[in-house]
Amino acid sequence: MSNFSAPRITRKHNPNRCFSQRTYRKALPFLIRDFDQRCAYSLVHVEDCGERNMEIDHHNPKLKGRKRHAYENLFPATRHCNGAKSNTWPAKMEHQNGLRFLNPCKEADYNFQIFEKPNGELVGTTPAATWHIRKLDLNAPHLINRRRQRTFVDHLSEQCILQTGDASDSEMMRSIQIFLHMRKIQIPKILPPPA
Repeated sequence: MSNFSAPRITRKHNPNRCFSQRTYRKALPFLIRDFDQRCAYSLVHVEDCGERNMEIDHHNPKLKGRKRHAYENLFPATRHCNGAKSNTWPAKMEHQNGLRFLNPCKEADYNFQIFEKPNGELVGTTPAATWHIRKLDLNAPHLINRRRQRTFVDHLSEQCILQTGDASDSEMMRSIQIFLHMRKIQIPKILPPPA
């Protein structure tokens, strides 16, 4: 496994308990906190997709017994990402060719192996990242649209802040607060591919 930089996620809220097939869903509040309230794969914020659309993915669905439901193997995922991934795991030959799901708890993914084109489409710079994007359907139209919206909101909020300066008008300040909140729950800015 390539380690391009420090992992994107450091788990801090381990519930210190074993989960089973019946109880693993109780890990969701811990996972949401550990993953900064975002899907491990698409980076969609729980406030943007709704709590009912945030599920738990077994990163390696082929593990058996306690390992399958171990906290380290559980990731928060939107219904879209969890459904796209399902029980997919690279076959032996695929794995030998470097194809695998990226693990943000063990390696850097976004802005290191996954980048964003100006049109909002994600591209991978490694075989693993390209496979990861394809298998998780991270270029689904609704995700590309969310990344485009983020770019638009970023531009609009910068213009708003530049135009208001030190405005004391409470309505203007409220608008700025709304824009800042919208930026907070949007998919984070992802760097463009290296030239």
